[in-house]
Amino acid sequence: MIANQSQKVITIELIQKKVSVFFNLTVQQLKSKRKQKKISEPRQIAMFLSRKYTGHSFPEIGQKFGGKNHSTVVHVVKSIEKKIEQDRNVSDIVSRISPQVEEREE
Repeated sequence: MIANQSQKVITIELIQKKVSVFFNLTVQQLKSKRKQKKISEPRQIAMFLSRKYTGHSFPEIGQKFGGKNHSTVVHVVKSIEKKIEQDRNVSDIVSRISPQVEEREE
């Protein structure tokens, strides 16, 4: 886990909460096995941000997202990295959620 400037720890749970609010979903939906794009894309973004902002391993992140396999998390992180470079919409979403995660106001 990485502490931001105010020494508050950014957790996977915090990231799940911020992403679910941003996309108007519940945290349970993010953790579900549903494959609808309106749920799967926010879940992938939350997994990517979890990897970026926490010191958790791929298996630990997968566990927090409904027991996903570590290889799924590896694939998701690489996929979102690629989408950030190629898809303006995904890039904008990540750049809008990141400051919310970093500011850590509850």
